Amino acid sequence: MRRPSLVTVLSAVGASGLAVLTIWFLAGKLSATDHFATSIVVDIPDHPATEESGETKTVVAVLPDAAEPPAASQTEAPSAAPQLPTSEPESPASQAEPSSADQPPADATVTPTDAAPATETAEEPAPPQNAAIVDTIRQKLQDTALRKGANADDLAALEAFYAERTGPSLWMTDEGFSANAQAAIDELGKADEWGLASDAFIVPSANASPSSADAQAIAELELDLAILKYARFAKGGRTNPIELSKIIDQELKLPDPKVVLTEIAAADTADAYLRSLHPKHEQFEELRQALLKARADGAKPPDLERLLVNMERWRWMPEDLGARYVQINVPEFMAFIVKDGKTVHEDKIVVGKPVYATPVFTADMTSIVFNPEWTVPPTVIREDLLPKLRAGGGWFSSSSNTAVLKQHKLKVRYNGRPVDPNKIDWKKVNMGAISFVQPPGPTNVLGKVKFLYPNEHAVYMHDTIKKGLMEKAVRVEGHHCPRVANPGKFAGVLLAEDQGMTKEQIDKLLATGHDSAVELKTPIPVHTTYFTAVADNEGKVEIYGDIYKLDAVVTKALGKDVKSVAVSATPAAGQSVELPTRKPAADQAAARSGTLAVSTP
Repeated sequence: MRRPSLVTVLSAVGASGLAVLTIWFLAGKLSATDHFATSIVVDIPDHPATEESGETKTVVAVLPDAAEPPAASQTEAPSAAPQLPTSEPESPASQAEPSSADQPPADATVTPTDAAPATETAEEPAPPQNAAIVDTIRQKLQDTALRKGANADDLAALEAFYAERTGPSLWMTDEGFSANAQAAIDELGKADEWGLASDAFIVPSANASPSSADAQAIAELELDLAILKYARFAKGGRTNPIELSKIIDQELKLPDPKVVLTEIAAADTADAYLRSLHPKHEQFEELRQALLKARADGAKPPDLERLLVNMERWRWMPEDLGARYVQINVPEFMAFIVKDGKTVHEDKIVVGKPVYATPVFTADMTSIVFNPEWTVPPTVIREDLLPKLRAGGGWFSSSSNTAVLKQHKLKVRYNGRPVDPNKIDWKKVNMGAISFVQPPGPTNVLGKVKFLYPNEHAVYMHDTIKKGLMEKAVRVEGHHCPRVANPGKFAGVLLAEDQGMTKEQIDKLLATGHDSAVELKTPIPVHTTYFTAVADNEGKVEIYGDIYKLDAVVTKALGKDVKSVAVSATPAAGQSVELPTRKPAADQAAARSGTLAVSTP
């Protein structure tokens, strides 16, 4: 047999190497573009010189994959493989565009270079299951059973909210309630800590995993309704205070339920949002802390009820009391000037007796009048003046008894013009056109100063000529208007802040002014309140007499909400812990027995 020349051997080896390099090059392109691993199996002669003998050696070239190349052992060699040429390798120029002769035969198994890979069609993920719940929620909102007993405004807000919602449901996931929903449910369960009753809210279990769309929709709506009810209650909406008593004139500003839904949906955490709905007033928080402490100490239910009732009253107050304001607390018989949350001045007051109770309301003080005239209010005319004016003359005379007018130096005006009271037939005159005015002086019932904050009750703070009333612990006397012990000082503090007036200027107005009004540059809110429990930042509570019997009215209105919260803290058998109290100032203290002493007239 003729031995192959060295050139022939080297040519065969070079061709084999070039073929392997070409395979790796093509494999790289396939890997980069098609992102899958492949292999090419070729039979190489065991020795170039023995090519004619048919003895071959199988070599598997594994094409790398960009993601995760399979092991060489995992690739099986195909049954037939193309033979590498033994001729000299082509030049690089000729390799750039291989001819059809260079392609493997049709029946050769080359994976996957023999055909373009099939294009993989990526399936779009199915929409989350809870996205379809919104449609079911819209349907369930019309369910009679769900609507029964629900607040009409809440239902209308839910209809509007979900009508506009295009994304997934607010609280549900495919696995049940979201983490934010669970936080909201947990917070609703802590309502007792805020003076509300947790059993007032129908709340689904935080761990509930309703499987059907109907069950998920109902669970979401139950949570929505509980949240909206909580928001309303946190703002004082458990009852309407103006319906409780004719002397309570406090208009609630309840949150818009649609706004509540929008805000809690955008909130970072639902539980923090719910807590933010409660009053921000310092006194509310102090009473709340006192409530928690009293419960922990096992205080009696009536004591807890007193705290709960007064917390509720803070929910009726305006959210913004003002940077500067005046607070008149009727049961405390005190008036305070507050600036930036700190009391800068306080004074004793006298309030109206129960039949002429001082009303509870808020209005803006606009002016302070020195040495004012007094225009007799309608109640005094009807109950005190007119009976005396119509009683004169006896059996044989039609004349009236005008002595009462002289006694109090009252001037009579008819449609604003002075008239002689002796020429008026008091039994026939149109009293709507009559007014009685008392000029300034030592007998003027308004004293030296009056503070005007226009309101429908015709009530305002003023001085009094009955200074002895201020020495009493229980200062309940006369008609509706609060009377101030030291009106000159009170006016001085307000006017110094408002327009820089000095004490000398105030003293001059007190001495020489005649119905002299000083208009305030900035109106000052006046909050007439009725708090029978006042807490300090040390957790001590001072209890004041319920002089108008309003605590019982509020307790009754709140009903089981207050009772359930108070009873839940009933002390163990044999245990009795009194509500902590703060010792009142000596010059204003009413006699107290035990914890809840009542200082009534």
